[in-house]
Amino acid sequence: MIGLEGLKSEELDKCFERLMVFGGGGIGGGKMGGGRGVITEWKDIPMELLLRIVSLVDDRTVIVASGVCSGWRDAICWGLTHLSFSWCKENMNNLVLSLAPKFTKLEVLILRHDRSQLLDNAVETIANCCHDLLDLDLSKSFKLTDQSLYALARGCPNLMKLNISGCSAFSDIAVAYLSGFCRKLKSLNLCGCVKAASDKALKAIGYNCNQLQSLNLGWCENVGDVGVMSLAYGCPDLRALDLCGCVLITDESVIALANNCLHLRSLGLYYCQNITDRAMYSLAHSRVKNKHEVWESVKSRYEEEGLINLNISQCTALTPPAVQALCDCFPALHTCPGRHSLIISGCLRLTSVHCACAVQAHRAANALPNAAH
Repeated sequence: MIGLEGLKSEELDKCFERLMVFGGGGIGGGKMGGGRGVITEWKDIPMELLLRIVSLVDDRTVIVASGVCSGWRDAICWGLTHLSFSWCKENMNNLVLSLAPKFTKLEVLILRHDRSQLLDNAVETIANCCHDLLDLDLSKSFKLTDQSLYALARGCPNLMKLNISGCSAFSDIAVAYLSGFCRKLKSLNLCGCVKAASDKALKAIGYNCNQLQSLNLGWCENVGDVGVMSLAYGCPDLRALDLCGCVLITDESVIALANNCLHLRSLGLYYCQNITDRAMYSLAHSRVKNKHEVWESVKSRYEEEGLINLNISQCTALTPPAVQALCDCFPALHTCPGRHSLIISGCLRLTSVHCACAVQAHRAANALPNAAH
């Protein structure tokens, strides 16, 4: 195969000419090695090369290329695994209805768009035809109803990543139903899905989706402690959880996460004003407890884990000693300029909290005069 890394469109003709030369120079009156016929037109290029070329162009061009001839259509439909329709400004729904039955090998499908165009019939067609789908982005499709989730549950049980943020019409009943079929989910984005994200839905997710690693519940104001605690008990491998704007949760949610989700790396608690020092101390204590229990053989792995992002903005009940204790336990949390991973905006009482590198810099600065003497 001719190397095509960094290939520009104007170079395709040169590659084609080379293929013609190689094809015409074979033994037996114009046969390529392995008995393949002479390549005289673009439609005759090997499928492997066609797919490599397709990988270098945008998704719109891929769709156009699939209509050139039956050979190209079959090759692209058979080999294409990633596709995005986000470029489509009009008639996305009709385009999906037309193409989904052809692109049956899709594993990643992006349908995110600022203008909601998708209807349930498009998602139902995807579910009926694309059974290998692993990653689906339907965000901002607020015209979709529960029928879409029911269809995905039945047709795409291997889904590992699903983004339905902004799909405000979905209900918690449909999300609970989906979780019973799509048990391999590792990433789920429910940001802004107020009706879909409830304690009932989170109970089902915690029961069915124990491989879940990332969950966005931002601004899902119906989420309470019962739901978050169900997640903590059922999804011990949780790495990232966004609870920003979940105003009902209390310390009990954070304590459950601290005790059960030991791999948690990112936690968003923005505007969760019921959170107090007790939650911060529980996170710090879980780190210390885990450090004592960790085996020597996995010590290096332990050092790499722990919170690296925490948003406690507008959590006005927190005090400096509690947050500083947490910061001391998780050295990857930074308050220094350019590395803000501990977000404390709106918490005027926390201005004295400093990360490990800020303390080290202060010590180094104080040591300079002594070194001069």
